[in-house]
Amino acid sequence: MGIRKKSFADSLFYVVGYLMLGIFTLAIIFPIFYVIIASFMDPTVLQNKGISFDFSNWSTDAYRRVLENRMIWVGFKNSIIYSVAFSVVSVGITVLAAYPMSKKDLIGKKIFNAFFVITMFFGGGLVPTYLLISDLKMLDTIWAVILPNAFNVWNMILARTYYQSIPTELREASAIDGASELVYFFKILFPVCKPIVLVLVLYQFVGMWNSYFDPMIYLSDANMQPLQLVLRSILIQNTPEPGMVSDITGFAEMSKIAELLKYSTIVVSSIPLLIMYPFFQKYFEKGIMVGSIKG
Repeated sequence: MGIRKKSFADSLFYVVGYLMLGIFTLAIIFPIFYVIIASFMDPTVLQNKGISFDFSNWSTDAYRRVLENRMIWVGFKNSIIYSVAFSVVSVGITVLAAYPMSKKDLIGKKIFNAFFVITMFFGGGLVPTYLLISDLKMLDTIWAVILPNAFNVWNMILARTYYQSIPTELREASAIDGASELVYFFKILFPVCKPIVLVLVLYQFVGMWNSYFDPMIYLSDANMQPLQLVLRSILIQNTPEPGMVSDITGFAEMSKIAELLKYSTIVVSSIPLLIMYPFFQKYFEKGIMVGSIKG
């Protein structure tokens, strides 16, 4: 049987598709490339001439300033602790909630589902949430960062859809062997669901790593602040405001330092995610696609 030749319409479709994919890829790669190069450049040259590959205009002063700051390392440690703890707690709650919701014979399933969906559109607001955290004595503790957003309804829906794609014969076979629901979930189903679990871990880890608003509200102790909040403080401290510097030279110097630190802080805060993502890539694709088969 011969190979069918592509028609003109098929060829045109592939050309347009690859062209759009190439443009989309460049739109992602170029800003990353720009930020990395700009983080090594002298800010005056960058503002006047743009990106330059003349290494005499390059400097590592920005990274030296950032990495010599003790609070950067404190922020790194806190961000890793918060992100790992948040991922474990959040994914644990999510998969445990998704399993019963994947059961067709769950009593009150529609009611529970309605409660979950409502929380996706309506919230208590910042002030009531802050008062609740304060009344629970969680201010300036790790729990103020982890618990308020530990349960994510969208992630629960993804996990539920993935569970529903698992053949019911697996549960029936385990029941014949005498396995209870707990034994089936932890020893049989959970290992099978490794792709979606790792996808959810990646989602939550990245979300917590990039988070700064909740820590800014709930954490006043500088030694408990995550990396993003520390980097924000560094940029604000080095950004001149009108009337803050009396002479033009001082104003220009502070502006230069602010520009110098802007790109280096982006790179520093992104390195852990860039290192982690390749290890999750195959699970990311498999977890999303398999979970979309049945819903």
